[in-house]
Amino acid sequence: MHLVRLYDCRNVAERDLGIEAAVSAVKSGDLVVLPTDTVYGVGADAFKSWSVTALLNAKGRGRQMPPPVLVGSRNTLDGLVSRMPSRARDLVEAFWPGALTIVVEQAASLQWDLGETNGTVAVRMPLHPVALEILRQTGPMAVSSANLTGEPTANTAEEAREQLGYKVSVYLEAGPAPEPVPSTIVDLTQERPVVLRQGAITFDQLRSIVPDMQAAS
Repeated sequence: MHLVRLYDCRNVAERDLGIEAAVSAVKSGDLVVLPTDTVYGVGADAFKSWSVTALLNAKGRGRQMPPPVLVGSRNTLDGLVSRMPSRARDLVEAFWPGALTIVVEQAASLQWDLGETNGTVAVRMPLHPVALEILRQTGPMAVSSANLTGEPTANTAEEAREQLGYKVSVYLEAGPAPEPVPSTIVDLTQERPVVLRQGAITFDQLRSIVPDMQAAS
């Protein structure tokens, strides 16, 4: 029987065991649920195509909705993109780690399959110590909100387990998400940056860094 564990990361000893278990699971190709600074996420090794497929299947989502990628440091971004627009660097400097996801052109050399991305990738560096510790050991992870498509987002790992059950190997509980609002998504692949999704970072905050930012029509 597939073993599922939930670790309470509010307990120091259990936190260490949970992070170790999560890192091992990701490296083995299994799915994990982890806390972020927005909502809980379900994640997989971004470079294991079967793991990404398992993530999409667990959520009931098709390849036309590829998951974003979470990274553990700003420097990781340089290895994932074909070019870094100056506006992208300005936004990363202002809001990472934090609740901003940027869509950029991915490097052609990347050996991964996130779905139908049209040569782009959505990337974020979360502001949560548990997530960052895992990402710094696993490398980039494909991570989507830890809920079934169409169902409410999970505010705790326990809520995620109620929806995803045995599809996930390791659940990391860190209490209710501090800001249960999804990240703001900005598309930086066009001449002018566009806000694809309004989220935790406001439009005015974005415009303070990139004055020509525009809202999606």
